[in-house]
Amino acid sequence: METLSSLFLIFIGAALINNFVLHYFVGICPFLGVSRKTDMAFGMGCAVTFVMAIASALSWIFTYFILRPGAPLPAYVWDLAGGNGAAPDLSVLSYIVYIFVIASSVQFVEMYVRKFFPPLYKSFGIFLPLITTNCAILFACLEIMKHLQDPTKLWGLHEALALAVGGGLGFTIAIVLMAGLREELELCDVPKPFRGAGIALLVAGIMAMAFMGFTGVDKGVADAIASVIK
Repeated sequence: METLSSLFLIFIGAALINNFVLHYFVGICPFLGVSRKTDMAFGMGCAVTFVMAIASALSWIFTYFILRPGAPLPAYVWDLAGGNGAAPDLSVLSYIVYIFVIASSVQFVEMYVRKFFPPLYKSFGIFLPLITTNCAILFACLEIMKHLQDPTKLWGLHEALALAVGGGLGFTIAIVLMAGLREELELCDVPKPFRGAGIALLVAGIMAMAFMGFTGVDKGVADAIASVIK
């Protein structure tokens, strides 16, 4: 029960309280570029969530077994090679490995969407390959790496996936809400200086302030779960 509550808090925190787009301001490029139509925004959100889950799972595996300080695989190879002292710290390679993992995951999703959903693939255009440069996915991988540094508090794969799926869901919620608002703004008489990116950024700022209302929800949920367990 405690594990489930922990996963739920990680999930809610990534989706609403610490929304990747509206709290950390990562993934802004697709958030503004693909938020003109709700159906296209929803498809992009699902694609980003899928890629983020795959990339995060692979990143956790690479980080836990190879890249983190004291990882078992480098230590085994170092002992096998007859090295003296501690094994080399390979965490310096984290960024390179994560970028390759994300690029491979995006390529897999692109091939899948192109084969089974051609209209959606055509509507994405250049934005689907650009998921590779979506810093929200790299941010999720780096957050997972951050929780694999302390040997006494190592995250498991289930916690990494909870963060990834929650972060992807939060991205989907933000981009779909933004797309709905921008569709309505097309029917409004927006002042000329604010048309285009200006009004989009203004709306994004208001949405970020609205999401600040979720601050403290995690503490209330944690207290409620603790009372149920007792």
